[in-house]
Amino acid sequence: MKAWWAQTRAEVRMTIQRGETLLLTLGIPVGLLIFFSLVKVTTLPAGRRVDFLAPGILALCVLSTSLVALSIATGFERSYGVLRRLHVTPLGRPRLIAAKMTGVLVTEVLQVVVLVGVALALGWQPHGGIGAAGQSALALVLGSAGCAGIGLLLAGRLRAEVNLAASNGLYLLLLLFSGIVVPLSALPSALRDAIVWLPSAAMADVVHHALGGGGAASLRDWLALVAWALVAPLFAARTFRFD
Repeated sequence: MKAWWAQTRAEVRMTIQRGETLLLTLGIPVGLLIFFSLVKVTTLPAGRRVDFLAPGILALCVLSTSLVALSIATGFERSYGVLRRLHVTPLGRPRLIAAKMTGVLVTEVLQVVVLVGVALALGWQPHGGIGAAGQSALALVLGSAGCAGIGLLLAGRLRAEVNLAASNGLYLLLLLFSGIVVPLSALPSALRDAIVWLPSAAMADVVHHALGGGGAASLRDWLALVAWALVAPLFAARTFRFD
């Protein structure tokens, strides 16, 4: 337990100290929230733009930290031999992966606090009260586990440089096609039917419904989130290579 907690604290500290990671986890989400709330670049549902954007940007935070930042940092740690040394310590593989995922959750809590403050300053009025906040928190945690599993899977199988390109490319695709800044209703129906099973799209849809006043999310969204949260980390743990 002590080894896991010590590694978790180290993960959070390293994340906060890396400038490029702060740009990805805070700079880009805050910038997108402010820009798309004030500038009419895309067609959004009726109402104030920030009311649609804020829930989606919360999902983007999870995507930025759990998938991209975690994957890139872990990939280069593996390339430099850091993980190989940690692997032979009492920490071991399961607690190392658990520490990385816990560190991601702590970082995401800080992100949510900052982004909610910015969104409220822009005039966001979330709906649903405590129940909606609880649903959104559960969706973000499940989505975080699924995205972290995908990120660790990439980091544990690809060379650092290839993983860097793959993670950034996947981030861009999921940003555009997960209902985060572009509504899913704007996409072709065949593409939309496939996208809704992705963890990022399911997570964004739940948060949109909960905080946007759209009612309860579909059972499909919850099934997708639970499936990704269970399968992706397990698959990453079984296939992860330390060298």
